[in-house]
Amino acid sequence: MTQLTKGTWVLIADGEKALFLRNDLDEMNPDLNVVRIASQDNPPNHEQAANRPGRVHEAVGAGRSAYADTDWHRLAKDRFADELAEILYSQAHSGAFQRIVLVAPPRVLGELREKMHKEVADRVVAELHKTLTNHPLDKIETMLRDELASL
Repeated sequence: MTQLTKGTWVLIADGEKALFLRNDLDEMNPDLNVVRIASQDNPPNHEQAANRPGRVHEAVGAGRSAYADTDWHRLAKDRFADELAEILYSQAHSGAFQRIVLVAPPRVLGELREKMHKEVADRVVAELHKTLTNHPLDKIETMLRDELASL
């Protein structure tokens, strides 16, 4: 089964940026065009943390240890997957796409799968574990064509 037919959407995402693309040609000569861009401002964790990690005195002895602080950067990336899942559901529900290819790092794909509505999951024709958000569209087209041909 060919994955990148005319009209197939491609979501290229990482934890902070997502490109929603549509293939306007065919699987042999993909022509990906941007339908939507989503991003979030997610500074490094040290810029988001309010204060130093808390400390606890051990009940026995003079030892002290630190509590693990919340990883705000990681939390924001996980919440971004929630936002992407909602956008995909809204677009699928309105009939914007019938088929979609997901391209993201493994952790982002896992988060998306977990939060994705069945209506969207039923339209996923392929998944690629790659980070392509900062690649130019012509390179993405070539990489997708080659990767999907080998599936």
